[in-house]
Amino acid sequence: MKNKRALVVMTVAVLFGFAAVVFASRWLLKQPGGSSGRIVVAAADISLGQRLAPEMFKLADWPADSVPKGAFTDPQKLSGRVLRTNLLMGEPVSETKLAPAGTLGGLSALITEGKRAITVRVNDVIGVAGFALPGNYVDIIVSTQKDLPPGAEARQQNISKIVLERILVLAVAQEVNRDETKPKVVNAVTLEVTPEQAEKLDLARSVGTLSLALRNQVDPQSASTEGATKVTLLPEPPPAPRKPATRPAPAVRPAPVVIKVAAPVRRECVTVLNGLRVSQECF
Repeated sequence: MKNKRALVVMTVAVLFGFAAVVFASRWLLKQPGGSSGRIVVAAADISLGQRLAPEMFKLADWPADSVPKGAFTDPQKLSGRVLRTNLLMGEPVSETKLAPAGTLGGLSALITEGKRAITVRVNDVIGVAGFALPGNYVDIIVSTQKDLPPGAEARQQNISKIVLERILVLAVAQEVNRDETKPKVVNAVTLEVTPEQAEKLDLARSVGTLSLALRNQVDPQSASTEGATKVTLLPEPPPAPRKPATRPAPAVRPAPVVIKVAAPVRRECVTVLNGLRVSQECF
């Protein structure tokens, strides 16, 4: 009797468990699930400036609610396009990472519209010991001779002045890779400038020597300086204060000596006649 009751309880429990599984599965199926789509991602690391081919990419499942804006779903649409940034393996490609359609590969694809690329010759000192890498920003300093105004003293004055600020480094030598952080000592650096800046830079390197000053990537502050000259570099000490001239003391004339003459004492005198002699007697 006990065995029969236990068997009935187990059977009921199994039936209830099966029913719970069925209801739970139906409830889950009715819930809005996270749909996914397939987008184009890089099949391997791709450097910027390269012309793209469909075989460089593959389709990968991607959550529908986090698909990047401008993502591609067909690798064939990327044929002939040029990358403006580096792509890592598995990273999705979007329109913002591509140069405009019809752009040829190479450095020209990296230049912002309305700007130009100009190359300057550098060495290990001018190039900030090789730390001026693609993607960094630099200031351009020119060291030259300052023109003095007419009528000034006829001599030249050396001056060093920042002439261009926050200039983007596009490439060093023939490399445009922006992922490397190891310094590279090269003999040429290519900079991205506006047409007006290109004119200033070309004039600066013809009238003096150039130096690059590496600056912080996120620092937009402008350096308002007047330039450094020999006078500001080695200022002359202020002149010693002049002592007032001492005038010689006027000559002291000796006081006149006053000699007092005693007034003569008035005496009574009489004339005495003695025969033929005449004399005067005073009292």
